[in-house]
Amino acid sequence: MSGHSKWSSIKHKKGAADARRGKLFSKLTRAIIVAAREGGADPAANLALQNAIEKARSYSMPKDNIERAIAKGSGAAGDGAAYETVVYEGYGPSGVAVIVEALTDNRNRTASDVRHVFAKNDGNLGGAGAVAWLFERRGVVLVPAHGVDEDELTLAAAEGGADDVALEGSTFQITSDPELLSAVREAVEGAGFAVDSAELTMVPKTTVQVGSETEAKKILRLIDQLEDSDDVQDVYANFDIPEQVLEAVAS
Repeated sequence: MSGHSKWSSIKHKKGAADARRGKLFSKLTRAIIVAAREGGADPAANLALQNAIEKARSYSMPKDNIERAIAKGSGAAGDGAAYETVVYEGYGPSGVAVIVEALTDNRNRTASDVRHVFAKNDGNLGGAGAVAWLFERRGVVLVPAHGVDEDELTLAAAEGGADDVALEGSTFQITSDPELLSAVREAVEGAGFAVDSAELTMVPKTTVQVGSETEAKKILRLIDQLEDSDDVQDVYANFDIPEQVLEAVAS
């Protein structure tokens, strides 16, 4: 599992998402609206919408909120702002590769905000394609490992179409093709396993090992400040920080 996946899982468990639930739900709603507007209101025929809904469910977003966002995006509840997707690539401390995905109604504002965060956290914003080649789009389901039989989990995940199940510390990471994410989650939950999160993500092909707590803090500060931006939807990075270091930083 990439360090960023571990960090996201830890924040789930520690309730860091709850502290910013208002902002988080706003971002999740925006993603659903845009996906529904661009590809239609039927998740079965709209992979982007399906994945936006899966992510919203992972953060316990109420069903009514999800349905309202779909209705708004499809035009059934009026038009919202004209958001567009923009992607930024760069490097953080220790040479860690970073991809930032945003939904914005003002490219200049978003670019300025992202550039500022990189600059003040010892990072460098690059051009298109600078680091994208280091990642691949995958569906990822995270399952707490405590009390879980790996063989049974692997069988359930395989029935949903997953490619791999890997144990990393206290979490199982299940990966699949993007279009099978929903099927994998349903298969895993249907077999009685708890799911920490299920979302479409960018999985690094190679990772940068970071063992120093000082360097870990610098990297995670950059990631957290990027994620805190109103326009930023997702941040992906290829750091690999030992779980005990992540736990120490989180506490």
